[in-house]
Amino acid sequence: MNCYSRIIGTGSYFPSKVLTNKDIEKFVDTSDEWIVTRTGIKERRISEDESTSEMAYRASLSAIETAGISKNEIDGIVVATCTPDSLVPSTACHLQGKLGIKGPFAFDINAACSGFIYALAIGDSLIKNNLARNILIVGAERLSSILNWKDRSTCVLLGDGAGAVILSKSDRPGIRSILLHANGEHTDLLICKAGGSSFLAKYKELNIEDHLFSMKGNEVFKIAVRAMKDAAVTAVEKSGLSFNDIDYFIPHQANLRIIDAAAKRLKLSDDKVIITLDKFGNTSAASIPTALDIAVKSGKIKKGNNVVSAAFGGGLTWGSTVFTF
Repeated sequence: MNCYSRIIGTGSYFPSKVLTNKDIEKFVDTSDEWIVTRTGIKERRISEDESTSEMAYRASLSAIETAGISKNEIDGIVVATCTPDSLVPSTACHLQGKLGIKGPFAFDINAACSGFIYALAIGDSLIKNNLARNILIVGAERLSSILNWKDRSTCVLLGDGAGAVILSKSDRPGIRSILLHANGEHTDLLICKAGGSSFLAKYKELNIEDHLFSMKGNEVFKIAVRAMKDAAVTAVEKSGLSFNDIDYFIPHQANLRIIDAAAKRLKLSDDKVIITLDKFGNTSAASIPTALDIAVKSGKIKKGNNVVSAAFGGGLTWGSTVFTF
């Protein structure tokens, strides 16, 4: 019997606090028009007291419920995040404790905005090698905790949230192709030094604001447009499907101009592109699973639909996948 992995449940969670562009205008030298024109973002959610693992927990409960399985049937947990609760232990272990399950493997990965696709690739491999039957895969971020709110070029972009899926063993095709890439020559283009060992070793001598999240936007934009387009096209070509078979495109929710450029390369009409960044901003590793859950729960994406997804993030990392929901 053929062995595949398939997404059987989705979940998402966002904090209740909404921070609009108009709100940001009150303390940052920017404007709603500037932000919307350049990014497509109108508002984002900000965690006031919820940790990354708490948001992951709430998204996971929803994914487990929609999958129709017991939490005790989960064989492993993979959390994609660049804003963990702590360096040690992993956010996945914090999440496992909150779920009240013991024994399944649990670990984090950090591929920034590409993290969910990286985590999906790991889960797919573990299932196909008969090391697990059901894996909880989560993308969760509390990006507001690493922002420099004086840097108007970056603080308007990011938001908090978590998305989760249950990836399960199946005799029907689910995950059809996954591609993963990185280029470490560009580590300085999108970086957060605070919290790392190099920063902590000298933190008393450093100004933390200089080591919070920073990005060289124009350079990242140029690379991201090309990488997202090429990765998505290649994923479709390797999936065994044609472009006409693709029902929806779920891109990483970073910038509307990047998304539009990738969609045109895929020859997809606007109604086939899932957009959530206008309400939630860029939630890094959480952006794809939350967008998937929103599209599923709204009835847009249905069982049997073919979906292509692509992401690009710090590292620099990028990846893409095609799956049948």
